[in-house]
Amino acid sequence: MTKEKVGLKARPTTRKSSAEKAAVNELNNRHDLAHVPLEQRIGAVIKRRRLESNLTLSDLSTGAGLSSAMLSRIENGMATASLDALERLCAAVGIGLSDLFKETETKQGSAQLVKRTEQMEVVRVGTKFGHTYRLLSYDRGPRKLFEPFFIEMDKKSETYPRFAHPGTEFIYMLQGRMEYRFGEHTYLIEPGDAFTFSGDVVHGPEKLLDDRIKFLAIIFYGE
Repeated sequence: MTKEKVGLKARPTTRKSSAEKAAVNELNNRHDLAHVPLEQRIGAVIKRRRLESNLTLSDLSTGAGLSSAMLSRIENGMATASLDALERLCAAVGIGLSDLFKETETKQGSAQLVKRTEQMEVVRVGTKFGHTYRLLSYDRGPRKLFEPFFIEMDKKSETYPRFAHPGTEFIYMLQGRMEYRFGEHTYLIEPGDAFTFSGDVVHGPEKLLDDRIKFLAIIFYGE
């Protein structure tokens, strides 16, 4: 189901101050972004979108459920926003999350390097204490094609999540062993094992056989 984009109502168009014009021009005229940290590129896009919508810091921070101080830090590349906060900011200015990341691309191709410090820790529905999901790449096209995750789990959690989603999922085990539930079947996955399955069948870890496990999970949504 396609999410309807609902943004804040823009203020009536008014003459921008020279400082605002300079800020918009600076953000629009950046050509060499290859060496600009991701959080600065994201902040620049959010600031440009806010100014183009004639929204103040207070307007956007209220609409996105953030403090004005935090929004200012995000816009200036001084703080890394969570994926949830970015989704709220995008909704408030009327764009999709994929649009945001697309606008952070450089003009020289479609390569994307996400440094370890830039990888976002995300919360997936059903995850509990002791589970860490890091999103390794950000979809930048009009449609989400894939999502790669680095996942760590330990025995601090007594329950494990179950998922069902469109597309195909691929798991590559890096450390530890686990029993993995897929529908009515359970599979033993050990370091070096690769497991591919249909995402629309209920699946998820059944039991950890070691204190800590680490694995890669890539969800392919296809065309």
